[in-house]
Amino acid sequence: QVQLEESGGGLVQAGGSLRLTCAASGTIFRVNLMGWYRQALGKQRELVALIPSTGTTNYADSVKGRFTISRDYAKNTAYLQMNNLKPEDTAVYYCKVNLNEDWTRPSGDYWGQGTQVTVSS
Repeated sequence: QVQLEESGGGLVQAGGSLRLTCAASGTIFRVNLMGWYRQALGKQRELVALIPSTGTTNYADSVKGRFTISRDYAKNTAYLQMNNLKPEDTAVYYCKVNLNEDWTRPSGDYWGQGTQVTVSS
């Protein structure tokens, strides 16, 4: 009943920019937290950025000053603007959303399918 659709990944040279989009659709009563994670081949999945309903943002130290997470509350959509990309940013990027499908049930986590970001040097 809930689907996360990611887009915006691709191949870019070091120093370039990409903008990732994550759109949540389906049976949604309330979206609580939205965030981005990434996982490089052979490595652990790591947090990149979070934006809760308060609008406060949190970033991994490795992306501070370069990445910006934002959220369109009306559209249940999150964005990740990535500037000054580095080869170390190469990974599959996953959107994660915590939401309530209706007010009678606890919230749950939903993950996007992932989008590949490759930064060449």
